[in-house]
Amino acid sequence: MGTGDAREENAMPTTEAPPERALKTPRAAAVAGVLCALILATVIILVRQLPADVVTDTGWLANPSHRDTLNVALELVPFAGIFFLWFMGAIRDRVGAAEDKFFAMLFLGSGLLFVAMLFVLAEAASGLVAAADSAPPTTEPQFWRFGQHLVLTVLASYVTRMAAVFTLSTTTIAQRLGILPRWLCRLGFLCAIFLMFVARSVPWSELLFPAWILAVSGHILLRQLRPRAA
Repeated sequence: MGTGDAREENAMPTTEAPPERALKTPRAAAVAGVLCALILATVIILVRQLPADVVTDTGWLANPSHRDTLNVALELVPFAGIFFLWFMGAIRDRVGAAEDKFFAMLFLGSGLLFVAMLFVLAEAASGLVAAADSAPPTTEPQFWRFGQHLVLTVLASYVTRMAAVFTLSTTTIAQRLGILPRWLCRLGFLCAIFLMFVARSVPWSELLFPAWILAVSGHILLRQLRPRAA
């Protein structure tokens, strides 16, 4: 019996990988956060340059160079979503197994919803610019006002507030586990509160989120490079 039990134990497959073959988070995950922050800032700046009234102020949309620049930025939005997922992976690697299920759910859910709302924003802005190639805004003023309202509402209400929830949950996890410095945690809480309650009434305040991503990614990247430098 003892010999048979030993053979069965030896025959049972194991799911534990040897230490030398265990998966590790690539250093490029932190670099992806930096790229995501730069692309997000570019998209927000170009979307915010839409005129306050596209019907009366048709100069911006009528300029082909402006439309081409915005189209190039919108083409980069899918890559911003991919880089953001890599950024989430870098943070998750810093957290490790010591995480609370409640905040982990907020972290994952708000991050995925942010990417989804970002894609909706890009599609709405792309449709508005594509329509400008076929007809000027003065032909159908109701359609153009609807498109502009849709783009700015998605940016100020949905994208920004999902970013606020993600910043709040990430900062809370980082503060409790001590994986980010105290000043960066305080900055995260301030950004989350501002994005949640103030950003809708203050234009250009959406840039706080890519600035926070840039700060966190830079800190993670420096921490990853310290052992190599030593």
